[in-house]
Amino acid sequence: MAEGLRERKKRETRQRISDIATGLFLEHGFVTVTMAEVADAADVSVNTVYNYFPAKEDLFFDRSKGVVDRLSRWVRARRVGESAAGAVLRELREEVEAVSPRVGLMAGYDRFMRVIHDAPALRSRLWSLQQEVHDDLEATLREETGADPDDPTPGLMAGQIGWLHQTVMSTVGREMMACRDPAQVSREVLALLDGMEDLLSEKVLNYAVRAAE
Repeated sequence: MAEGLRERKKRETRQRISDIATGLFLEHGFVTVTMAEVADAADVSVNTVYNYFPAKEDLFFDRSKGVVDRLSRWVRARRVGESAAGAVLRELREEVEAVSPRVGLMAGYDRFMRVIHDAPALRSRLWSLQQEVHDDLEATLREETGADPDDPTPGLMAGQIGWLHQTVMSTVGREMMACRDPAQVSREVLALLDGMEDLLSEKVLNYAVRAAE
């Protein structure tokens, strides 16, 4: 369905507020910037900001939905003969090899990570997002495999597969905060992925293999 004019204007307003807020956070820090200052810079009312973003943390992590369901999207799109872990490993390798900003391999990512590092509320929200990633992936694995509601396997597998993604993201964040070259970090993380794959058991590597239709 085509996006209506009203929906497009709302989306553009939301994005403009988010972009302006991100600039303020990067320049002044998350703790010191207020919602009123964001509203003033975006030339909207404070109520408008809260309508789009119920909490200041939502302004910073405005693209969290795409992160929360990323692993589930990769698993659902796995190829015939490919397992859930295999799909995530392949997608991560492709992103890292491409030196993709989607995994933080970009100039300036260190500023983003420092804002999080300096704000306890953002560190807490990041932990919550990691839990959401796990829960979303567990639900997807349960659906994809038809596991019983009381079967703990999907949750255990989600923990193992999520470990791959979380380790890559935390490693990239740490190295970029050290002002490393993204291309060099990419090569090191590719080697890290090989090492992590070696540590996974055959049961994990062969879980939820997509059968031919």
